[in-house]
Amino acid sequence: MQDNFNTLTGIEAGGENYSVYSLRKLAEELGKDIVNLPFSIKVLLENVLRNIDGKTVTAEHALALADWNGGKSGREIPYKPARVILQDFTGVPCVADLASMRAAVREVEGADYSRINPVVPVDLVIDHSIQVDHFSEKDSFSKNVEIEYKRNSERYRFLKWAQNSFDNFRVVPPGTGIVHQVNLECLAGVVVSSGGVAYPDTLVGTDSHTTMINGLGVVGWGVGGIEAEACMLGQPLYMVMPEVVGFKIMGRTREGITATDVVLTVTEMLRNKGVVGKFVEFYGDGLDSLALSDRATIANMAPEYGATMGFFPADSETLRYMSATGRGNRTELIEKYSQEQGLLRRAGHEPEYTDKIELDLSAVEPSVAGPDRPQDRVPLAILKQSYEKSLIEKAGGGADETAVIEMGGQKHEIGDGSVAIAAITSCTNTSNPSVMVAAGLLARKAVE
Repeated sequence: MQDNFNTLTGIEAGGENYSVYSLRKLAEELGKDIVNLPFSIKVLLENVLRNIDGKTVTAEHALALADWNGGKSGREIPYKPARVILQDFTGVPCVADLASMRAAVREVEGADYSRINPVVPVDLVIDHSIQVDHFSEKDSFSKNVEIEYKRNSERYRFLKWAQNSFDNFRVVPPGTGIVHQVNLECLAGVVVSSGGVAYPDTLVGTDSHTTMINGLGVVGWGVGGIEAEACMLGQPLYMVMPEVVGFKIMGRTREGITATDVVLTVTEMLRNKGVVGKFVEFYGDGLDSLALSDRATIANMAPEYGATMGFFPADSETLRYMSATGRGNRTELIEKYSQEQGLLRRAGHEPEYTDKIELDLSAVEPSVAGPDRPQDRVPLAILKQSYEKSLIEKAGGGADETAVIEMGGQKHEIGDGSVAIAAITSCTNTSNPSVMVAAGLLARKAVE
């Protein structure tokens, strides 16, 4: 490992000793104020500092990030994520390419084809194949998963082979959950280690809503299959040094306000602000009142408000969530590492951002989305007017057309204004138990 700026130091956590590429020592070496950089930029800076090889990642890249100054320089920087996450549809071609490489190497006399493996850890989560054939039955879930295995047996056999054949490659089986939820609740480490070196958990994923993980204080976003495959093989992802918009959260929500109300408000504000291609980083003492699940809901909507990320720095809520989801053995390392690196959010601290925006949570009102553009917020109080306006615009004053559907042996006539209740499959909702329970209660009342 290279240590161009003499930054290597050590920490002890859980009875283990770890080496750390210290941002504090880098600040001392360079005589620069790194403390007030956005948290997300500090993570990128550590990433560059640790991966300097003099070729793809250089000391000049580290100097450029240390001089971030609002991110308006237009400088290109490399990013080498700690891991890659794939969902099954876009992930299978990546695995097929690895298999093809092995087949090609196998044809070379004396070559060891087993050396062809992902360079960084890769998780492939099977979550896009489920269909709801059975419902309203006690064993609906198990029946649907059984059918799913039959429908996709060839693909699943291929992925099973890959898991047994490649190093650094795991498959999360069907029926486990949506990829982003599995990443948030099971796979993410916040701080990870390799070869005795501790560093922030970072990633790219083959789905735009990979950003849900930003709610846990993990840097990551969605990329295309080619970019994911390059990162999987150890190549850096080059990007223009990002601007970071600070979003200050103040106060707390009123009783009855849901995470959906908050995220629709935040999305509306950021779309009006214009954050395409930028990082959004949330700060302010109002974060103390936002549960991790609420933060994940907001972070998940980054593609809808146009940002590369919607990042929440790690804090005590991060540590609580890791413990609550069975990863309490990691909290000491997360806390000690984050304190050493200045990556743990503390009360009153306001980093320097490219631009700022703020929201008092007490001002958030009950809202719905749509009816035709799901990223558009509609205050619940004007839902009727909004619906009627949409109907006029789309149907020229309203349509009398109806359709007949059959369910459970009964026929039903539906038309404009009918209310249909469907299973929630949106990853924006599934990370959030309070919203899921509320949806279930609402559906039960509607049926009654």
